Amino acid sequence: MTTTEQTTALIRGRTVASFTSYAEAQRAVDYLSDNGFPVENITIVGSDLKQVERVLGRMTKWKAALAGAGTGAWFGVLIGLLLSLFADSGTAVVVILLWGLLYGAIFGAIFGFIAHLLTFGERDFSASGMTVATRYEVYCTSEHAARAAEMLARMPTRGATTA
Repeated sequence: MTTTEQTTALIRGRTVASFTSYAEAQRAVDYLSDNGFPVENITIVGSDLKQVERVLGRMTKWKAALAGAGTGAWFGVLIGLLLSLFADSGTAVVVILLWGLLYGAIFGAIFGFIAHLLTFGERDFSASGMTVATRYEVYCTSEHAARAAEMLARMPTRGATTA
């Protein structure tokens, strides 16, 4: 099954309204729900997707090691918690957790350092990314589409454009 066929299978019916934000599309579906519409016939579709990546800063091997140490420490504490289930005293639990934290941080730092070295300078920065849509359409199955469009036309507007 191609991506287009999968998308077509997920989207049922026709467009009954179009919005510029997800919050407005969600508000429209909530309005329909509050007024007794069978909302299981509704699909919200985000269109015109954009990948947005905000660069946070330069990534050095030492910053990669520090980030790896933090991640490794959490993982080490988790393993320590699991192992502490078999400890026979409170002191043993604390010792297991501390050793788990220490070993996790050390191995995480080593792994982060080596992983950054293996990128060979291809990506020397850290970033935070997300996919955002610029338009959200509310679709409804054919048998209920006319009623949904009629109800949404009566909805108090805040940025909606009807289809």
